[in-house]
Amino acid sequence: MDIARENTALLVVDMQNGFIEDKGSMAKVGLPHEELRPAVPGCRTLIDAARAAGVPVIFTRYTFQPGYVDGGLLPNYIVPAMKEVGSLAAGTWDAEIVDELAPAEGEIVIDKSRPSSFYGTRLEPVLTGLDVRSLVICGVTTNICVETTARDAGQRDYFTHVISDATAEFDKARHEHALTGIGFLFGWINTVDDVVNAWS
Repeated sequence: MDIARENTALLVVDMQNGFIEDKGSMAKVGLPHEELRPAVPGCRTLIDAARAAGVPVIFTRYTFQPGYVDGGLLPNYIVPAMKEVGSLAAGTWDAEIVDELAPAEGEIVIDKSRPSSFYGTRLEPVLTGLDVRSLVICGVTTNICVETTARDAGQRDYFTHVISDATAEFDKARHEHALTGIGFLFGWINTVDDVVNAWS
């Protein structure tokens, strides 16, 4: 499946300080955050290519309200250390998108409190308003928020392209497994170069 320029958006998933930076909350809870850093250059290239081609860029942030009342099982029961260190709390540096990938003025940022970028958010109405039928997805982490978003996009009949060298996971085996699953039933796996060539 070719990557379109028209009726397409770039979705940059959860490229936040808490996931990426040494002082972020994932590092504080002991997760190997350095495994996520390689996604940054690919995301940067895709954002630049999208802006140059007139493709809308949409960012998501995984973030929680005070007291983690909207956090559900993840910060409250599965990884309670996230709550203890204030992980991804709304309005904090931890929840902000890394400086290298900062949204430009007017670009849309979708806040979410679950892995899927569609669950309980305004993403789908935004995509409808932009007349988007194809999504190019990059970001972190591959087998959690990226994969969950890609599955939900595929089930909504968006032509979904996940970019293998602009996504990353705490564990490389899970990264590869997630890409295999997405490419099997929910969309297509492409590279940064594939996208740049399609949009140039």
